[in-house]
Amino acid sequence: MVKCYPQGVFLIDGVITPTLIEGQDIKSKEEAARQTMAYRIMSAHNKGDASDTYFQIKFDALASHDITYVNLIQTVRAADKEFDRFPVPYVLTNCHNSLCAVGGTTNEDDHVFGLSAAKKYGGIFVPPHIAVIHQYMREVMTGCGKMILGSDSHTRYGALGTMGFGEGGGELVKQILGRTYDIPRPEIIGVQLTGTLRPGVGPQDVALALIGAVFANGFVTNKVLEFFGEGVGNLSVEYRMGIDVMTTETTCLSSIWVTDDKVSEYYATHGRISDFDQLQPGKVAYYDGLITIDLSKVVPMIAMPFHPSNVFTIAEAQKNAADILNEIGFLNDLLLPNGGMRVDQGIIAGCAGGLYESICEAADILEKGNATMTDAFSLSVYPASQPAYLALVENGVVAKLMRAGVVLKTAFCGPCFGAGDVPRHNGLSIRHTTRNFPNREGAKPSLGQSAAVALMDSLSIAATAANGGVLTSADAFLEEKSNIPAYYFDKTVYDKRVYNGVGNPQQDTVLVYGPGIRDWPDFLPLEENILLQVASFITDPVTTTDELIPSGETSTFRSNPYALAEYTLSRKDPEYVSRAKNIATYSTNNVKGILDILANNGHDTAQLAIGSVVYARKPGDGSAREQAASCQRVLGGLANIAREYATKRYRSNLINWGMLPFLLPEEPVFALNDFIYVPNIRKSIQNRLEQFTAYVINNREECHTITLKMAPLTDNEREILLAGCLINYWRTQQNNK
Repeated sequence: MVKCYPQGVFLIDGVITPTLIEGQDIKSKEEAARQTMAYRIMSAHNKGDASDTYFQIKFDALASHDITYVNLIQTVRAADKEFDRFPVPYVLTNCHNSLCAVGGTTNEDDHVFGLSAAKKYGGIFVPPHIAVIHQYMREVMTGCGKMILGSDSHTRYGALGTMGFGEGGGELVKQILGRTYDIPRPEIIGVQLTGTLRPGVGPQDVALALIGAVFANGFVTNKVLEFFGEGVGNLSVEYRMGIDVMTTETTCLSSIWVTDDKVSEYYATHGRISDFDQLQPGKVAYYDGLITIDLSKVVPMIAMPFHPSNVFTIAEAQKNAADILNEIGFLNDLLLPNGGMRVDQGIIAGCAGGLYESICEAADILEKGNATMTDAFSLSVYPASQPAYLALVENGVVAKLMRAGVVLKTAFCGPCFGAGDVPRHNGLSIRHTTRNFPNREGAKPSLGQSAAVALMDSLSIAATAANGGVLTSADAFLEEKSNIPAYYFDKTVYDKRVYNGVGNPQQDTVLVYGPGIRDWPDFLPLEENILLQVASFITDPVTTTDELIPSGETSTFRSNPYALAEYTLSRKDPEYVSRAKNIATYSTNNVKGILDILANNGHDTAQLAIGSVVYARKPGDGSAREQAASCQRVLGGLANIAREYATKRYRSNLINWGMLPFLLPEEPVFALNDFIYVPNIRKSIQNRLEQFTAYVINNREECHTITLKMAPLTDNEREILLAGCLINYWRTQQNNK
């Protein structure tokens, strides 16, 4: 089904070979590496020198949603008091906090702020319920050979010939303020698709098979996936999009696909044929590794809690239900007496599941299965945009769904992160969405609640619904692929509801601040020496951003740094906030005993900053949300220490908020509440050092020497850390003009 080859390969006239063939115009691996689609696109956007090893990229468009854009714009304003316009099209969507179900007026206050910002600075504002962020970008903003940066980790538009990067807000701030996205040239992994999907197998099945094959071994971490092969042509564009958006869960950096007549037809349907171009690798291209996927061997899949990589075939899950549910630990009442398992709820939604074709095929299965859903099981469907919803109404699919007992809802990302459609205590929800991390279903552990999400394709979710909530594979219902009605894109909804101020900033517009919107606090520059106290010590193999700062109900407070910080690590280490706050109040008098020990060991502790540090083995998997780092900073955090960082975006978030991203490959000799003294850190950063001698003082007043490391920093990253955060850095730049 999915095979990985770590060695580099050449693609020559569509054929994979381990070596160059004599007689080719291209004579070296280095030259062939420049013939990939990804390299060509990134090189065309590179604003630095013509280096093959380092890119300084400016993007064609930016995108944010309503749990990121307020703080992001506040960061821009704090950094540059003279800021007056967005330099490229910037889309502000409202698909995360659009229910306005908690927090009083807070969510709608954010939306009003966003509209006023779009008017003042010349942006695009997509009102609540009109489209989820990535569907709007697909329908309106993509283009072959373009690059888009979004403050959401699932910013992936490779199937439409557009390289999408999902990062924390700090990277968008840099673009808005005229800076670049600076990265070493990423490795590019070829993904060769062959064969044709069987009936009953959908895009999520392919995506889960891929994630299961590459997540744990880190095969594609921070690399670009480049899709090609005859199998691509056997997939519709929406199927490609459904696979592509889930590549985020592999921890890759970005993605790109070959484009063909089907992609051309997509752009024509959306009235943007000029945005199409045929993208193909060069006649000879080199890849740093290879993944092959035989689509004909993919079967219906399920990712059991609590990660998209916890993958089984549905047949395996049915056969081994007792063992699999036992591993989860609290769902044994889902076992059926005759084997298999039942589920409580189905959801088809968002940028992964709420696509036109997926919903049409689900409706076909429900109609063929004569679904009743008269028991506890429920099924909700959220089309990803109002134009898609309109097409489903006009072609009769909505009527099919409603007759089957399905509840139709508007474009909303809530099922992806735990806002809305929360199942019962100890319940299991099957969802064609993007993630199934702990509490992504919306349960509140602080109230003793537990529930879980399993990821599946919409086809098998519909089959399960047709079978009354008993876990069922779609291939049991489909002997041939459904006949999908032709799609007609009607942009009337957007014309009448979306504000487009690109190129026309109304600078006299007054930003509208609700009472929940707060400015960022001031942060101090990096001091010469730092004394860290360990405020949280996490030994899990991976720590997600959801665990660092929970999603769901906390989204209401994303525009208030102080209120949101109260939830930091609340589901992983509930005492962290009080510890960090206490450390933030320390003066040298509070740590005199520690300083005396250091002095007795010959250390000069003048020019000292005191702050907290979080240790985690591999933090930052999942969401791009910068608040995973900024909340620690608001509470007085100065650093993280990790064996490795799960994603480039989390490490970038730390740096942009002035937090040192230390590495410690070996087992730590420190524990919770121990102190770590790092002398001469400012000078070391200035001198481009990547290794630092530090000293651990434990509760037995023993002093141990350790070596902390740091992956190479760009010049810009180094300056941001020295300044104390991106805001301070930019203010300094402005003052030095």
